[in-house]
Amino acid sequence: MFDMQSNGAPAAVIVEPVISAGGVIVPPDGYFENLLGECRARGMLLIFDEAQTAFGRLGAWSAAEKLGVVPDIMTVSKTLGGGVPLAGVITSDEIDAQAHSRGYAFYTSHVSDPLPASVGLAVIDVIERENLMAKALETGGYLRSRLNDLQQSHEVIGDIRGEGMLMGLELVKDRESREPFHELGARKTQRCIELGLSMNIRRRPERGSVWRIAPPLTATCDEIDEGVDILDRALSETLDC
Repeated sequence: MFDMQSNGAPAAVIVEPVISAGGVIVPPDGYFENLLGECRARGMLLIFDEAQTAFGRLGAWSAAEKLGVVPDIMTVSKTLGGGVPLAGVITSDEIDAQAHSRGYAFYTSHVSDPLPASVGLAVIDVIERENLMAKALETGGYLRSRLNDLQQSHEVIGDIRGEGMLMGLELVKDRESREPFHELGARKTQRCIELGLSMNIRRRPERGSVWRIAPPLTATCDEIDEGVDILDRALSETLDC
């Protein structure tokens, strides 16, 4: 895509290691190693957007760590703040020095604000102390197993994909064509809310009809069971409900 569209001024490739809002898409093994190589061949930086994948959700501190690929720049937020607006940019000393030497400066009224910074340190401490990365793998594996069981009972479930505690459940009109079932997604999302489960569905045609499931890292198996049981009940009811 870059080679077809570029005017010859390479800068960077920005990617989500797991495409979250686009339908919880996990690229195949080796994808990011090859992408890094293609960036290097063109003199481009590789930037990971880890707003949703860092700090334990995939069972590691970051997707980069899990993949064994070191990007040039990494952006983080969301989980880091534990509900408080907090974001950061991580890069190498070399890139930082080059940006500084060229006069680059970034400043907002809340840059390096001590309150959210303290919250971020507390979040990191809790992740370490409560071993939440290992818990995300364990509970995420249990979540996947429950969703797999659900898939056996409902033909409208096409694909189940994701890593750790970031899962996607695809709703389709039939499994052979994999045509997104937007109407069903909208109705069942509303029904889940009525039954006490907050759901997040991507209803735009270009994004498919995918439930994005990202429970708190502290979620228990009992809470997973309760959520999946509500999903099962909503999907078992008629389309007219």
